[in-house]
Amino acid sequence: MKPTPVANPPNPWASSALEYLDEVPLAKVEVFEDASASILSSNDSPDLGFRWSVNPYRGCNHACAYCYARPSHEYLSFGAGTDFDTKIVVKRRAAELLRAAFERPSWKGELVMFSGVTDCFQPLEASLKLTRGCLEVCAEYKNPVSIVTKAPLVERDLDVLQQLHRDASVRVAISIPIFDQDLARAIEPGVATPRRRLQTIETLAKAGIPVGVMVAPIIPGVSDEKLGEVLEAAWNAGARTAGYVLLRLPGHVKEVFEARIREALPLRAEKILHRVRETRNGKLYDARFGVRGRGEGQYAEAIAQVFEVTTRRLGFNQEDEWRRADTFRRPPRLAPQLSLF
Repeated sequence: MKPTPVANPPNPWASSALEYLDEVPLAKVEVFEDASASILSSNDSPDLGFRWSVNPYRGCNHACAYCYARPSHEYLSFGAGTDFDTKIVVKRRAAELLRAAFERPSWKGELVMFSGVTDCFQPLEASLKLTRGCLEVCAEYKNPVSIVTKAPLVERDLDVLQQLHRDASVRVAISIPIFDQDLARAIEPGVATPRRRLQTIETLAKAGIPVGVMVAPIIPGVSDEKLGEVLEAAWNAGARTAGYVLLRLPGHVKEVFEARIREALPLRAEKILHRVRETRNGKLYDARFGVRGRGEGQYAEAIAQVFEVTTRRLGFNQEDEWRRADTFRRPPRLAPQLSLF
């Protein structure tokens, strides 16, 4: 992905803002260290199907204009725009911290979600291998895992995924929100093509890994038009579960998303924004639990109906029990050998 000009909405938590009066410089990827003393994050959101998640990275070089995690970068004194795409914060001790968490008596082996916030297989993972290290810890402790990613890089870790599938449980969901390659490149420029992601589904399925597709987010006026095609193609590739989330634009994501589509899709921008508002009672976002992931109104209901009818016809989501109960085990630790003298 080529460097792009710096573009960040004003950070509401910053006491000052930087404005370029002349030529705007290009943003290059920078890596920052995260000194957090823990790696497991908990949530109590009724909209999420998991409690615990691991995020080895903050920020994401995939640069998806719609990413709901962008405002989290503002708490780090960065911007929600270009900074989120290029200033990547890494947790180098991720595997060590996860092992320490699993050793605590309070840990009972609950499901751990990877990519609850930013993609755990984004480009930096190819060299840093932080996610792989965490998955190896999960395999060592036989702790169940769920993964959502857009990246074919997940194929690299088939050996660990197969071990998890054998000894505990694992499920991978590949995110394909936009089926048209040109539209995808405009809105999620740092991600592999939709066709390449379908190949990843096929690779995982052939390796025996339970795999699904996440059409997330569905962008009204963009990705809903080929929702059925995405589901058909994913089923044919081997996906057996499917889910979707309607576009969410919290905080300054609204500005980032609107700027991107006005630049990349100027002739469609107004239609897209109008469709988004149709699903949000005239607004670009509604943060209410139970509504933010599905939307409201006739247009949102039509999307839901297409999804339900298509997934039912194809046979998605028939496997209710993919997790084996109570597989978590702490590996035995050998006591130091006593001296003979």
